[in-house]
Amino acid sequence: MIEDIAVLLNVSPMTAERILYTIAAFLVLFLLKELTCRLLIRNVEDDKRRYHARKTITYVYFVILFLVIGSIWFRGMTSLGTFLGLASAGLAVALHDPISNIAGFFFIEARKPFRVGDRIEIDGTQGDVIDIRLFQFSIVEVGNWVDADQSTGRIIHVPNQMTLRKPLANSHVGFEYIWNEVPVLITFESDWKKAKELLLKIGRENTEYLSQGAQAQIRKAARKYLIVAGKLTPTVYTDVKDSGVNLTIRYLVNPRQRRGTEQKIWEEVLDAFAENPNIDLAYPTVRYYTQAAPKPVDRSNPEHT
Repeated sequence: MIEDIAVLLNVSPMTAERILYTIAAFLVLFLLKELTCRLLIRNVEDDKRRYHARKTITYVYFVILFLVIGSIWFRGMTSLGTFLGLASAGLAVALHDPISNIAGFFFIEARKPFRVGDRIEIDGTQGDVIDIRLFQFSIVEVGNWVDADQSTGRIIHVPNQMTLRKPLANSHVGFEYIWNEVPVLITFESDWKKAKELLLKIGRENTEYLSQGAQAQIRKAARKYLIVAGKLTPTVYTDVKDSGVNLTIRYLVNPRQRRGTEQKIWEEVLDAFAENPNIDLAYPTVRYYTQAAPKPVDRSNPEHT
């Protein structure tokens, strides 16, 4: 068989033997990988654990295949080392971007700036990470034309080298909460002190329970990062704008719950203001003042002279 393959491919018998062994190794390892993945799918029910296990199995079999093929084609470490040295020098010039993506992949796996499921923002693009591969990672886009950090439904593939070149924000590593603010603008004639009391009550009723989880998160994150947190309970800040008094509710929230909590707060604010006639929401308005013309002076009357 080896001689027939050598004649067919017009190569030496030794090269034909190596080709045959390479194909056999690839097929055997591929079948073992597929069998392992099928057993994994049957025995692991959690989607997240199944995903990570499947990725780990793929990487392990890839390394084994590389070592097996290397041992088939290169007899001895000297030949293998010489080949890798020459190949790496040429590939570094010809394949700069793919090599940068591979370096970014190892950076992601070693440093773990994000994991699958985290919400990140890189180079102006925000989304939830759904996959990490050798050359790129994929995210489900959040924001853009959709308000309040909701998903657009689009999947964006980002080269791994971007993690080495661009600032990256992660909403889940270190501290799994973000600060959200709901500005409420009322007129100057409104009872702003009463409005502030109502807003503070609404903020505490809807978001204060999150502060307890935030305290635990800060203690955990402080072991790795220098995070100094001040007041974590909901608060209301007072400011003056052109159209009225601006009262801003500031509270902690999970990034994925921002829109839901904001909607609930606004509904309760509208109900509370409707029950208080001395509090009105403000909006840009124009006011006109008219003044009556002065009466003409009767110069015939001595009193006006």
